[in-house]
Amino acid sequence: MLIVLSGGGTAGHINPALALAETLQDRGCDVRFAGTPKGVEARLVPEAGIPFQPFEASGFNRNHPTTLPKALIKISKSTGLAKAWLSDIKPDCVVGFGGYVSIPVGRAAEKLGIPLVLHEQNSVMGLANKQLSRKASKVCLTYACSNPGLPENKVEVTGNPVRKQVLEATRDQGREMLGIPDEARMLLVFGGSLGARHINQAICAMKDELLERPDLYVVHITGPKELESVQEALALTDDEAKRYIVMGYQNRMGETLAAADCIVSRSGATSLAEISARAIPALLVPFPYATADHQTTNAKAYVEAGCAYLIADDQAESEEFKQYVRSLIDDASVRESMHAAALAQKTASASSRLADAVLSIASLSAVK
Repeated sequence: MLIVLSGGGTAGHINPALALAETLQDRGCDVRFAGTPKGVEARLVPEAGIPFQPFEASGFNRNHPTTLPKALIKISKSTGLAKAWLSDIKPDCVVGFGGYVSIPVGRAAEKLGIPLVLHEQNSVMGLANKQLSRKASKVCLTYACSNPGLPENKVEVTGNPVRKQVLEATRDQGREMLGIPDEARMLLVFGGSLGARHINQAICAMKDELLERPDLYVVHITGPKELESVQEALALTDDEAKRYIVMGYQNRMGETLAAADCIVSRSGATSLAEISARAIPALLVPFPYATADHQTTNAKAYVEAGCAYLIADDQAESEEFKQYVRSLIDDASVRESMHAAALAQKTASASSRLADAVLSIASLSAVK
């Protein structure tokens, strides 16, 4: 079978698509990807060895309505180009992951009678998926609460797929890469690809207290723009730097996550899926300016299941924050309970469930 995946704009749309691509390829499918020519997908998809087809697409500024006509013209033109491309390659199914580029690709599939499956990573459905959901054959969700009122038989909660490089990394590999002894405790601090200033400042303020624990190692990924300011705030001595590892960015997150005993993190779709798939006890600090505050909504269901703690971004430098960090580091029973609750979420099998849904729709189309 030939399956076309489409999405763009952020790694949050692309990473689950690439995770699905791996699973589909393992099942013998041919996979193509449609994205924007300048988005992160234009780099990540070819790096994964998947044929990439670019289409222009962009959003509009709600504060400047005059930007809407230009965006609509671009989407209309790309719909025609996508229709010609899909007519040529004749896929069995198109899967949209969100981002504006999935609108023309999804619309083209609809016009050609090609079944369309959507996947929503967040707890609040994005604009592109909302636009396409009424015409889709199946809408797969990470969170049941993101259903925009679609019939139950059209919706399936699959979870958010995670790539093999995250799932298959081992603790030994991560500890060796980072130079951390197996018997030591490791706290990972990670604010997403851009970093998180309040998290960085809060952890920096705890440096001395953290390093008082002789068997604790801290791996602090600051975000590239925050690296210099964090290094200045920490002012690590050579001895302290042996157990407090600071970096602006880490492109081997699979091994890094595998090495961690607990984590302080944002709750974006990809970060939370990876934390859940690895079942890492966590303190989640949602980014407060995400659309419709979806990071908080993402986190709440996970926290209510007993998998993590939650604190607001503006409370990151509070005593409550410190107490949560201490609990994660010092209380093995808390870590064990969160680990077990996270395993019960079965995020590690999300890619397989999504692949089942896609191939089921594609097979029905093939029979017709």
